Amino acid sequence: MIEHVENPGYDKINIAKTIGGLLAKRFEKDPRFYLFSPDETTSNRLSEVYDAEKRAWNLPIEDYDLPESDSGRIVELLSENALFSAMIGHLSNGEQAMMTSYEAFFSIILSQLLQQIKFFKQMDSVEWRKSWPAVNLLSTSVCWRQDHNGYSHQSPAIISNLLDIPSEKVNCLFPVDDTSAEATFDFMLSSENVVNITTFDKNENPRWIDSYHADFQFKNGGASIYGFASDDNPEVILTATGDIPTREMIRAREIVKKDLPNARLRFVGINALTYGAIGTTNNKFTQEQFDEYFGFNIPIIASFHGYALTFKNILSNYTDKNRLSVHGFEENGSTTTPLEMLALNQNSRFDLAADIETKLGRPDLANKYRKMIEENHDYARLFGADKIALD
Repeated sequence: MIEHVENPGYDKINIAKTIGGLLAKRFEKDPRFYLFSPDETTSNRLSEVYDAEKRAWNLPIEDYDLPESDSGRIVELLSENALFSAMIGHLSNGEQAMMTSYEAFFSIILSQLLQQIKFFKQMDSVEWRKSWPAVNLLSTSVCWRQDHNGYSHQSPAIISNLLDIPSEKVNCLFPVDDTSAEATFDFMLSSENVVNITTFDKNENPRWIDSYHADFQFKNGGASIYGFASDDNPEVILTATGDIPTREMIRAREIVKKDLPNARLRFVGINALTYGAIGTTNNKFTQEQFDEYFGFNIPIIASFHGYALTFKNILSNYTDKNRLSVHGFEENGSTTTPLEMLALNQNSRFDLAADIETKLGRPDLANKYRKMIEENHDYARLFGADKIALD
């Protein structure tokens, strides 16, 4: 538990390793808990699970193998469809499990997820049906950071597909750091009769909020104002959903503040989305809360982990879409550097800073940031590294 963050944005953590540790604790606590993984437990940096449990294995064990046993509860098989079916069988007995995969490949089980969501909807009308533990999916190796796999592994489509289903049975969760990941993990385990998909990067990112703030977000309908990144009487509202978009938006704010110290900017973090709304199925962000956080006629600049239109459609349920400038994944990808990957989709800190400056009436500064993007593009293509390192 992190009770206080002294310097938000400076300590570096790894969400995947945090969740790996939480999975290990769950294995120790619950002897019936299972993790299903299509050959990606280690590559997704969840390998802390092996401190508490072994991988299921029925062949001879070699010295170089991971911890393995014929009774292991980490089930790895390179078939998302088969693993999902096995997990559903386990959940049907009232016993908890989770499944992990690369983000781009969770869409493989979309039809199975749709059938499970239909089943959960029907359960609501059958009195004698016992509740199920949630279908909990851990989605990592995300579209924004595929340094060696490239365009084939860059797709957040599963998020849009699930958010489009009018079921009240889906939560898309986006922890921004390790404290947020702990609150998200607890939420997933306490859920019933829903599908939860939690999306996170497997690389190091900054820590932003303490454990009290992370818990507050879930209780507050999935959103909160980050006090350290907000000014009174804001001229522009900044918001982000996802760990990398949050990092980029807050860094964009810092860039703008260096050139315009008196610019008044408010940052609103969003950690959960459901059908048509911010928040979760049982705790949606209300219109009154939205108006309090986002005002009525202030420009809103948003950065989203997935497709921009998906997020814009949700925000448009709360406010006039003409207020909105939404950045997200635009299906532009490659095997390239971290900053270049963001810039290809107009979602880097410099793209966001340029958007902020445009809203503030400073096209000169906006052009300055766009030039920096162009310079990094040329440098990255020539040297295979970013001229400006992301922090």
